[in-house]
Amino acid sequence: MLLDHLAVAGETLEEASAHLEQALGVPLQDGGKHEKFGTYNRLLGLRDGLYLEAIAIDPSAPNPDRTRWFDLDRFKGAPRLSNWICRVSDIEAALTVFPDGVGNPIDLARGALRWQMAVPPNGRLPFDNLFPALIQWHGDLHPATMLQDSGCRLQRLVVYHPDALDLARLLGALNGVVFDTGPAALRAEFETPHGVRVLE
Repeated sequence: MLLDHLAVAGETLEEASAHLEQALGVPLQDGGKHEKFGTYNRLLGLRDGLYLEAIAIDPSAPNPDRTRWFDLDRFKGAPRLSNWICRVSDIEAALTVFPDGVGNPIDLARGALRWQMAVPPNGRLPFDNLFPALIQWHGDLHPATMLQDSGCRLQRLVVYHPDALDLARLLGALNGVVFDTGPAALRAEFETPHGVRVLE
């Protein structure tokens, strides 16, 4: 399992994008729509094969016939770093190892990209939505290789949770990810062209 990307959610895509751009001081690129969930995004390429996405409900899309991913149906308040996504080579096998509630694999596509994502029936991941969403990419294409280099590099991701030690034991060592006890939240620290910046 490897860290794949980070998601910044907002009540609108404009708010999520502005939060991310203001925090890091670099512009996002256009992303696309996720028809199965009625969401859309904008993207930022990071070094080391990672990327960031700003994501929100698409007001022009019809309501999906399922609960939206990343708990977006219940998202309220200021935009924030809401989820982290980890890449696995066999999502079916990975789901047998983790607790109930991590989700069921859903086939997805956007343009030439093809992938599966584990999405819980209620949209909310374990550990107060701070368990990583699991993704398996199909084929050789990956968003990070299709995005311009923003000059930003993730230094570390801190996952705060009252049961952080239990979460760390479940997931094992992940490069660049630190677990710490505290109120449920995510904090990412980046090297950017403007110096070290923090995204929360």
